[in-house]
Amino acid sequence: MTVKPLELFGSSIHLRRGGEISTGREPAQDGWRLQAVHAKTGDDVRADHWQAHPDAEKIVSCLVGKIRLYLRPERPGEPEEEIRLTAGTAAIVPRGRWHRIALDIPSDVLAVTLPGDGRLERVR
Repeated sequence: MTVKPLELFGSSIHLRRGGEISTGREPAQDGWRLQAVHAKTGDDVRADHWQAHPDAEKIVSCLVGKIRLYLRPERPGEPEEEIRLTAGTAAIVPRGRWHRIALDIPSDVLAVTLPGDGRLERVR
């Protein structure tokens, strides 16, 4: 079998339950999705939206740059939780917790979560 380089920033990588790894834009029906983004503006990370993943935790990693990961308050009146991530750091977002990413500078961001397990809500 010939091994070829993968374009990490050009497609999703699907880590399937049986140990198989595949690439492409088509969502896998099982396993996990690894996705990397060259984020130049907030639009590249949907900074104007909260997102939640009810069926699994999510890992968000800053590969290059500086980002802020915000967790929406769990109770009214509480402040947002802010986690600052710099190159080489990551945070695990708890299952079902609403979160969003903001850029401090253009950054490369890596996320791993279940495919098709996302809900979006515009930031007010």
